[in-house]
Amino acid sequence: MAEPVTLDIYEGEQVAILGPNGSGKTRLVEILTGRWPLLYGNEVRYDFGDANHRLVSENIKILSFRDSYGDSDVSYYLQQRWNQHDIDEDTPMVNGQPLISLSSGELRKYQLQQALASKPRLLILDNPFIGLDTEARQQLRDTLEQLIREEGLQVILVVSRKKDIPNFITNVIEMKNGKLENEKYTLPESAEEQSSSTGNSKTNFSLFTPSLFTHTILRFSHVTISYGSHTILNDLSWTVHRGEHWALTGKNGSGKSTLLSLVCADNPQAYACDIEIFGRRRGTGESIWDIKRHIGYVSPEMHRAYQKNLPSIDIVASGLHDSVGLYVRPRPEQREVCIEWMRRFGIETLADRPFLQISSGEQRMCLLARAFVKSPDLLILDEPFHGLDDYRRLLATRIIEDYCSSPEVTLIIVSHYDDELPHGITHRLELRKPC
Repeated sequence: MAEPVTLDIYEGEQVAILGPNGSGKTRLVEILTGRWPLLYGNEVRYDFGDANHRLVSENIKILSFRDSYGDSDVSYYLQQRWNQHDIDEDTPMVNGQPLISLSSGELRKYQLQQALASKPRLLILDNPFIGLDTEARQQLRDTLEQLIREEGLQVILVVSRKKDIPNFITNVIEMKNGKLENEKYTLPESAEEQSSSTGNSKTNFSLFTPSLFTHTILRFSHVTISYGSHTILNDLSWTVHRGEHWALTGKNGSGKSTLLSLVCADNPQAYACDIEIFGRRRGTGESIWDIKRHIGYVSPEMHRAYQKNLPSIDIVASGLHDSVGLYVRPRPEQREVCIEWMRRFGIETLADRPFLQISSGEQRMCLLARAFVKSPDLLILDEPFHGLDDYRRLLATRIIEDYCSSPEVTLIIVSHYDDELPHGITHRLELRKPC
């Protein structure tokens, strides 16, 4: 923290910690929960009243959703997420589904249920609404509000945008540049009302057919993907032509991440399907690297898997070779390209900072720069604005729109917020869970 913190949170207060990326929100939570060592003479005092638990760790539960699949190693992410042979009788099941087959949104709901089962006194949620569809976001708000009212649960939400503050929040703590920007204050009106009066009202879709471009980038013909008895995609046919800009939508668990894993050559079931990528059918001798070198990609799963504590510029440079970690040093001219993309995303000052020591939002900007650094023909952005504050969302949107203004660039973007989609979307594919 940039200066000493003096803060009291009283019983019955439902608190939002608000601030831009890199403002110190996570560090404040670490101080509040005793995870950050304090100088001699400083302390955090707790009084949980007549709570059933004695230990701080029992009374406080924290969910950041960063390491949703447990092991963050990339091989775990690739193998456990997609290989059917790993789904056996020893695999944990959730509502009849293998745990590792759950979507990001479904997994977050499961984690929340697990955390609440221990009946904590205080629940801290770091950006809890990111990656959830509209229905799931409302369900989470309703669930928390009910638990506050009926069970006496106390909640601290860590958010980057005021519009993410639900109505049940009573007090706000604002962070900026590593210090408390304001004294803790109460909300004069609901955050949803405030955001609706200043929200973005742009219209995103300008659909047109037929395509102006004839070169086929992707072709899926009657593709079905199943894990055991659980069907993810059922008889999907889809064609994407060069220069088209697609919005991929659907509720949590509808198969969006699975579909993108097929496009990005991460899913071995692609070899058993009728799929063409960049004019070649899968399984005709092409390597996954032949496919990936044309694709710029970012996703929540990638972010969770990226646990390499390298200088941030090395994280960006790893996009040149589609690796997790940097195993080939970039040439001087390539390093200049990396610095330029970091400058465009406003993170050039982080070039030499270790990746795991910058904020989650700053990490996401690094991974976005990584997706652009090789000037890909196909840009796949799976919830690219995860955890970004309003300024960085706007900056990233403008960069995406500018890059995709070229008629040679094809875009596939996933977002659960229609008002976050960039201008120029030409097509939309909405996935639904198979019946």
